[in-house]
Formats: sequence, structure tokens, C-alpha cells
Amino acid sequence: MPFQKIETEKLSTSVVRQIEQLILRGILRPGERLPSERELSDRLGVSRPSLRDAVAELQTKGLLCTRASAGVFVAEVLGSAFSPALTDLFARHDEAVFDYLSFRRDIEALAAERAARLGTDSDLAVIQKTFDRMATSTRRNAEDDAELDAQFHKAIIDASHNVVMLHMMRSMFDLLRSGVFYNRQIIFEQRTSRDALLDQHRAINVAIQDRNPDAARTAVVAHLNFVEQSLRDQNRSEANEAIARQRLDHESNAN
Repeated sequence: MPFQKIETEKLSTSVVRQIEQLILRGILRPGERLPSERELSDRLGVSRPSLRDAVAELQTKGLLCTRASAGVFVAEVLGSAFSPALTDLFARHDEAVFDYLSFRRDIEALAAERAARLGTDSDLAVIQKTFDRMATSTRRNAEDDAELDAQFHKAIIDASHNVVMLHMMRSMFDLLRSGVFYNRQIIFEQRTSRDALLDQHRAINVAIQDRNPDAARTAVVAHLNFVEQSLRDQNRSEANEAIARQRLDHESNAN
């Protein structure tokens, strides 16, 4: 019969599995530096030779990389979800912006629902802490507000405990941060928008902290509907301004 003798797992194999899990769950992020060899071997309770074997295997798999005189880092395994040509195409067409918001509305509503159901107490504490920073921020400039907004939404994605969703949305947020889809700061520039956005984030946070999945989903949908309408209003205003400038130029040339 095809039974084989059970052997004790090598320590280096256990280390590989643990580091792989940390990368998979997004706890170790691309570009993050690992602790020194001495510190990491102490934390893991393994010898340095076993740790070196594990690091070598993870480097072969493309998950870790070594930088001269700097240490061992998590490789840039995330990358972009899209080719540079497609990313450039997105940046030049409004259709992509609104499809992106529609996609976020569907995915993040599901993530908020899952976070309310499946998030650990630690997950919810991170979401609460991030919201508190949004509510008490004294810097009050559009760029900082937009960055806190992204951190809040990413904390909810992390709390959904779906590793595919986590890595996919981190890649999507990187494109958003770089301004591929739209300028995030614009919707934070008006005081009324800032207040409305804070109220929307408060509703999302309260629903998740109360572990109310339906309310969390509804709050996320309402928030992203507001963002979409704000961008449509902005586009309409810019189009009207462009038409007005053209009329002025025409009248000036005619005279």
C-alpha cells in the first residue's frame, strides 16, 4: 500500500511557510525590509543556518530579494494590475473613471460586509483608529485627507480576510494614488464635500464596529455614489467653463 514514513518537517520549511503566509495575508508588504538575521532567527526560534536556507528558497521563488548592504526585502510581487499602455488609456478616458468607481462600489461594499462579519477585534481597532485620525486631523489639506481616505478603505479591505481581494485592491489603490483614475484631492478641496465625506466614513465605521453587515454595505454604496456624483458635477462645471471661454474668445476675435 502507498503509505510512507512520516518525517519531521525541516525547520527551514516551517520558516518558508510562515513567511509565505505573512506575504499572502498582506502583513509583509512589497518592499518591506525583514528584521536582521539575528533578530529574525531569535523571533522564529530557529538557527541562522535554517533561516538562511529558508531565505534562499524564498529568493528562488521570487518572494524575497537581497539588496547590497541593506538587507533582505519582500520582493515587489504586487506590481500593477494593468499594462502601462492600458493604464495610460484609463487616464485619458472618463469612461474608465466611472467604471472604476462602479467596480470599487461592488467590491468595497462586499469587503465592508465581510469586515463587519469576519473582522477580528484587532482589524476593527485599526479601522477605528484610522477613522479617528480622519476626524481629528488638524492638517486639513486635501492631499492629507485623500491619503487618510485611502488608508481607511484599505483597512476595510484588509479586514475582509480575502487574500485575492486584498492584493487586487492594493494594486488598484496604487493606481488611484498616482492619479491614473482621477485627482483624489479635488473632492476634498471644498469644505462641504469634506464634511459630507467625513459623515459618510463615520457611517461606514459605525456599521462595521456594530458588526452590522447590511448597514456597512449600504454605507459604502452611498459614499461611492457621492464620490461619483461629485466627479460628474466637476466634469460638467469644467465643460461649461470651457464653453464660456470659447464664446469669449470668439466674441473677442469678432471685435
